[in-house]
Amino acid sequence: MIQARIIRDPVTRFLGYTGGIVTLLVDALRYAFTLRVRPSDVLRQAYFLGVESWPIIILTSLFTGMVISLEAAQAAVQNGLTQYVGGSVAYAEFRELGPMLTGIVFAGRAGAAVTASLGSMTVTEQIEALQSMGVSPVKVLVTPRLLACIAMVPLLTVFGDIVGVLGGYVIAHSQAQIPQYTYFHSVQQMTDYTDFLKGLFKAAVFGTIVAVVSCYEGFRAEGGAEGVGRVTTLAVVQSIILIFAFNFTLSYLLFR
Repeated sequence: MIQARIIRDPVTRFLGYTGGIVTLLVDALRYAFTLRVRPSDVLRQAYFLGVESWPIIILTSLFTGMVISLEAAQAAVQNGLTQYVGGSVAYAEFRELGPMLTGIVFAGRAGAAVTASLGSMTVTEQIEALQSMGVSPVKVLVTPRLLACIAMVPLLTVFGDIVGVLGGYVIAHSQAQIPQYTYFHSVQQMTDYTDFLKGLFKAAVFGTIVAVVSCYEGFRAEGGAEGVGRVTTLAVVQSIILIFAFNFTLSYLLFR
């Protein structure tokens, strides 16, 4: 009896959590597809969540591209394979590191902000006030944030990919004296535009994950400021875990 309960309770919680996430996503997409959302709300959220996240994502991508190039350049010089350094950096950035790191950093900055904002509204009963006036919280609070995340994470990934490749060139040229033509010709030879597009698709999925998980956790907040902090931390952790899981799944489906 006790063993059955130990097994049943985590499964029940998991299914309940998954069902809540899926239901929230379906409701938000329903409002989006029926155009029942104000463009000004989406643009406001896009600026707050996306544009203000730009500096930290650019820095993350820059140093990531630089460290990949540093390691690849050292190995290439030792083995006479300098013509593959640029392609190695771009290959890793376009397919994996660009979208995944952008999603993780976005979850830590924008996802936490979304959860804290909605959590504060929940504990101060502003969500209940909206419902009492016949206004759907999903329509006015979730859908604009979801659309903004779906649009901005791929856009941030584009900038991150570009900066990562350029940062890789700076290190490759300064540390291994790799010519500009050799570096960027390697990028063209070893990568394809489909690698870039599939990476952007992954980024859109990661943006969806961050938006839905952050909003869902924000609506679950209780217990005042302490409860808001708890759900904010949980939202970031859950988003990062799901990003890693979906990154593996999407890479297996798209690149195998």
